[in-house]
Amino acid sequence: MTADDKRVKRRYDTSLRHATAGRTRQAILDAATALFLERGYATTTMAAVARSAGVNTDTVYASVGAKPALFRLLVEAAISGEDHAVPAPERDYVRDIRAQPDAARKLAVYAAAMSRIHARLGPLFGVLQTAAPASPELAELWHEIAERRAANMRLLAADLAATGRLRVEVEEAADVIWATNSPELYLLLVRDRRWTREHYERWLADSWCRLLLA
Repeated sequence: MTADDKRVKRRYDTSLRHATAGRTRQAILDAATALFLERGYATTTMAAVARSAGVNTDTVYASVGAKPALFRLLVEAAISGEDHAVPAPERDYVRDIRAQPDAARKLAVYAAAMSRIHARLGPLFGVLQTAAPASPELAELWHEIAERRAANMRLLAADLAATGRLRVEVEEAADVIWATNSPELYLLLVRDRRWTREHYERWLADSWCRLLLA
């Protein structure tokens, strides 16, 4: 085997290992999601996740960490739509919002994004709501998500103000968007009151336009 052949084989072996690790990790995430939704956070064990994913428990810990880290990863993945956390400025819908010249269009794009995100996040957020009072790690995650959302809403409100159509102060606009796009409200309307996602999305965009824009 020549040196070039050896390099090609090493690259192939590395790619194969990465692909296998990725499939294993996704199987763990899928198994954990199903178990957390079925059993709740407290009664879901890492051993049960391993059995459901078809791997051993050590593999679960090596791939995703301990249970609080695993749950955090699931929440971050639900928010980003990827299998990992993605900072807000790097998300496609944020770039789309910033590219829109019209305030109403910005809000429509954001409402559509929230509908998609909450469809993924909402069920997990229900688990988080229940578990956070008894888990310091999840209580911290709850607080962190709320604060991140508040910071992102201030950026969105400033973007709206730059269009000249915002009829309230930036801080008030940020607070209104923060409150009305919360996972809690999504669960109340879509899960409890049986709204469709399309109804929720239209209502959200229309409400923001009525409350915030001149």
